[in-house]
Amino acid sequence: MNQQIVLDTQLQSAKSLAWWLYIGHGLSLLFSLGALSWIPLIINYVKRGDTTGTFVYSHHSWQIRSFWWYFIWAVVGLLLFMTFIGIPLAYLVWGVAWLWKLYRLIRGLVDLNDNKAMP
Repeated sequence: MNQQIVLDTQLQSAKSLAWWLYIGHGLSLLFSLGALSWIPLIINYVKRGDTTGTFVYSHHSWQIRSFWWYFIWAVVGLLLFMTFIGIPLAYLVWGVAWLWKLYRLIRGLVDLNDNKAMP
């Protein structure tokens, strides 16, 4: 029984960390602090292995994938922005990417709160 309490405590701790990492990713998104978004990403990579076999593992993977896809679309927007004709498209790409990442952060937080794994 004591082992179950330890496992529950470890899972709750891992869940809390994932929650804070969602908040960190969200703050960097809301306040355009792109450089700070690397911090939660690195922590996701470091702590993901500790959560193997739990639903929290999928949340770390979800956050990592969200970061890299958002990064790729931000670079695509930057490349478009470098051309005069591409500037309107750049803003469109950045806007859609921003909304997409916001959706992923909100969905992740809701599912984490409900103890659900991410797809």
